Amino acid sequence: MTTSPTLPPAADLLRRPDRRYGNYIFDLDGTVYLGDELLPQARQIIEQIRAAGGRTVFLSNNPTKDPQMYADKLTGMGIPAAVPDIVNPVVTMRDWLLQHHAGDGIFPIGEPPLVSALAAAGLHLTDDPREIRVVVASFDRTFTYAKLQTAFDALWRTDRAILVTTNPDRYCPMPGGRGQPDAAGIVAAIEATAEVTCLVNTGKPGQIMVQALLRRLDADVRDCLMVGDRVSTDIAMARVAGMDSALVLSGDTTSAAAQALGPQDAPTWVVPGIAELLPATDPRHG
Repeated sequence: MTTSPTLPPAADLLRRPDRRYGNYIFDLDGTVYLGDELLPQARQIIEQIRAAGGRTVFLSNNPTKDPQMYADKLTGMGIPAAVPDIVNPVVTMRDWLLQHHAGDGIFPIGEPPLVSALAAAGLHLTDDPREIRVVVASFDRTFTYAKLQTAFDALWRTDRAILVTTNPDRYCPMPGGRGQPDAAGIVAAIEATAEVTCLVNTGKPGQIMVQALLRRLDADVRDCLMVGDRVSTDIAMARVAGMDSALVLSGDTTSAAAQALGPQDAPTWVVPGIAELLPATDPRHG
């Protein structure tokens, strides 16, 4: 889809990009793979991009894996990847806390990869409400009333602590059409009980994630394509960054939902899946 102020007819909505880019930023779950299964032609398309001299970076809002875990998973699926190829909230939250709250008490509500990364960075982690200055709310399948109470005690009617989150997702998709509640549910519980507002998001589509990605790429945004399956995160982040976007229909967004998008939410391209991402003929390489 072009960036014209009106949408094209539905029959014209699904079409592949007409050029290659120098930098491809891929969302992972729902775009490159679904659960533990590669989506059709994902490995071959990424190989073609790399063979033509394109760079690939992988971007996820999932804070339950650190970059090494993602690199290992992709490599095990036949897509060689290294830690510098991965940007996710484990990285962006760690770096943001080091920049703004290096000496403060941090209470992370999250899973081991996030907590371990914050501890390894030398941040002061504590569950003492009197010491807590930042409550980090993240996806956490071990979320308990005790954790909610600690966050409440640190935040309720005090000015000493703030609430931040790794990512704003309401749910994360799973194979078979199922989903799991994501970080937004934990944020909402804390906001509702402690009467506070979450002040910072270090995931897509926020500026902190955008700036981390742009520093990693060090490239002209006009030569970058963001590829993802979610309008509210992947496509919205591309818009914030000023880069082109490709919405794939292999994950969160259906064809009907894509056709119903208004101009303010529309991606540059809509394709059924990663297999249709590249043009049949490369206009730069013949």
